[in-house]
Amino acid sequence: MARLTWQKSSFSGGGEGNCVELAASPSSRIHLRESDHPHDTTTTTPHALAHLLHALKGGDLHA
Repeated sequence: MARLTWQKSSFSGGGEGNCVELAASPSSRIHLRESDHPHDTTTTTPHALAHLLHALKGGDLHA
């Protein structure tokens, strides 16, 4: 697997920890991780991530 370049969310508090980080891979996959646990990652497609973000912003997710 190619080395990933991680970027912090623009909504991060600026300090260390509690940050969502994203990285894109050459295979058109998006990798996500929590900065407090950098070895625990999940992988998705750009399309699926866009739908998740849209649902979160719109309040469409229910507990």
